[in-house]
Amino acid sequence: MIYAPRALRHFGFAAMEARASHANPPPSPRPPQVRPVPAPRSRTVVRLWLPLTLLFLLLAPFALLLAPLLYFAPRPYNVRPFATVAAVGVVLLSLSGTVVDLDTPDALVRIRIF
Repeated sequence: MIYAPRALRHFGFAAMEARASHANPPPSPRPPQVRPVPAPRSRTVVRLWLPLTLLFLLLAPFALLLAPLLYFAPRPYNVRPFATVAAVGVVLLSLSGTVVDLDTPDALVRIRIF
């Protein structure tokens, strides 16, 4: 046997492996499975416009007429009746301009309070 450096001795094996890999190429990867996209479901859309400010202003005289009944409230809840009615009215009127959005996969609900 003829002496050859170690790198050259293994060169023959590398050449044989290279020829073998060209003869049997590795299998190509399978193409990805393409699933058809389902048609989007129709969503229920609900949009409400509630003119509650007008309703609160129309019902305010009844609250003022019923305010003296707050004098008969139990002692821990005994407060100034007309101030209480005015404070509740201010809170209700401050709701004007409120927008409530509810977005789910099945429905879209939008409520506007004016």
